[in-house]
Amino acid sequence: MAKRVLDIVLSLLALGLLYPVMIVVAMAIAAESRGPTIFRQRRSGYKGEPFLLRKFRTMRHNVDPYGSSPAGTDDPRLTRVGRFLRETSLDELPQLFNVLEGTMSLVGPRPLYERQARCWDARQRRRLDVLPGITGWAQVSGRGELTIEDKIELDLWYVENRSTVLDLKILSATVKNVCTGRGGIYERQYSIDQEKEQI
Repeated sequence: MAKRVLDIVLSLLALGLLYPVMIVVAMAIAAESRGPTIFRQRRSGYKGEPFLLRKFRTMRHNVDPYGSSPAGTDDPRLTRVGRFLRETSLDELPQLFNVLEGTMSLVGPRPLYERQARCWDARQRRRLDVLPGITGWAQVSGRGELTIEDKIELDLWYVENRSTVLDLKILSATVKNVCTGRGGIYERQYSIDQEKEQI
């Protein structure tokens, strides 16, 4: 209950402060390329239940929405505005509405594809015992420097040790990383033994 209250209060405060920024971002996306400003994609949520994740669109409107994640700023699928949004994490702002509707939390494991969850063993599926988050322990512990295996282990640690104090620590670290540009978004190595795919 405390986590849900914190999610609602902080999301409303963030939207109040950032809504003008979101309007400007939406206008910039619409001015540069055709297609919707908000990108919706089916992801695996709490207990594996699917939901539609919202993000500002960063790629051209006619690319495969379930294709591999961009490996760098030179990916031709990215728009100029999209590159900026990814590098500043502004593309994640629409997920504040996911938080308000209860399909996401401010802090939790990042929501992955349903096909990825189907590959996990029983222990790894404990990652789904909490709401997915806009940011998480893995994101402030290395992000693009980590493999998917590293991230799963960090996410499981979060599930087993979650608390309001830890959530506030993660939120504080996230704000610091975004403001300083730390925590690269582009994965250097997706997996230890698998080909790179979008996460």
